[in-house]
Amino acid sequence: MLTKKAKEKMLQEVTEELKKSELVIVTDYRGLNVKAISALRGKLREQDCAYRVTKNTMNRLACRQAGVEELENLFEGPTAIAYSNADPVAAAKVFNDFSKENEALVIKGGLLSGQLLDPEGVKALGDIPSREVLLSRVVGGFQAPISGLVGVLHGTLGQLVYTVDAIRQQKESA
Repeated sequence: MLTKKAKEKMLQEVTEELKKSELVIVTDYRGLNVKAISALRGKLREQDCAYRVTKNTMNRLACRQAGVEELENLFEGPTAIAYSNADPVAAAKVFNDFSKENEALVIKGGLLSGQLLDPEGVKALGDIPSREVLLSRVVGGFQAPISGLVGVLHGTLGQLVYTVDAIRQQKESA
């Protein structure tokens, strides 16, 4: 049994996490064993994402104190919350992949930069390509026209050299 002081400290920690997190994902972990939850926590930790189980009453109070009352409706039944300040897409991707392997994990919804997400919204966020893939596509988009220009200039210069060489050969033979 937690003391009142310990509960207040935990409430303050949950409130701070809710305030500072870029992404919050609320899940129902019913049906997952300790091994599966530990595996999920490990994958989330790799993405700088924390996953914790706290009482729903405390979660609701923390939501009110953090000013994110819209999350309160998600706290029914066994609930765990993921908090991330890192890449929100990577954390959502972990949940998408994990829920494919473990159907017992149910994504209830989330909050991305103050915007409420339904379960489909969290799934859609996880389907977005990673930051590295998007950056490489942008760089590829910039690189393609430049490569094309280099190819055209190379072809034009090559034709000029062949033309000048043909003129030289013609003058030598005349």
